[in-house]
Amino acid sequence: MTSRRLPKFFRLTLLRVTSFSILCAALAPAMHAQTLLASAPLPDAPTPSVAPAPFAVGAPVAITPVAIASSSVHSEHKFFDTQNRVLIIASAALNGADFAVTRANLQSGGQELNPIVRVFGRSTAGLAVNFVGESASVIGLGYFFHKMGHHKLERATFLVNIGSSAGAVTYGLIHR
Repeated sequence: MTSRRLPKFFRLTLLRVTSFSILCAALAPAMHAQTLLASAPLPDAPTPSVAPAPFAVGAPVAITPVAIASSSVHSEHKFFDTQNRVLIIASAALNGADFAVTRANLQSGGQELNPIVRVFGRSTAGLAVNFVGESASVIGLGYFFHKMGHHKLERATFLVNIGSSAGAVTYGLIHR
């Protein structure tokens, strides 16, 4: 029953789209006015003039120096402004909480679900290196976006890290 309705629906849709296209093409005279005839010359076309080549042998050429402004990226704010400091502190705090919850779960016989962290999770020092490296890389990526002028991505980097760490902490606390 469904297989018979589906092709009929597509046939009706195709018929509607085709008839609409034909109707638009027939009723749009401006569409036909855009074509050029090859045999008719253009009335307002300028006549081409033959000018000597600027670098011809024997012809002196005056070259004027052009000053090009340096393309420095103008930042709208400093990297360590109030909003970024709050985001960095929140990101580092949630990474620390994630470290503590992950370590407690691993000490009580749980297992790490993240395959990247699983490599480092065999010792407390390895786990700490992982979470410190995560915090440093998030700050570095935010700084990179700041220097490139992508200020929304700069702040979004911290927000994504905060969200993922908060989700990991919540999951770890629920599944103890």
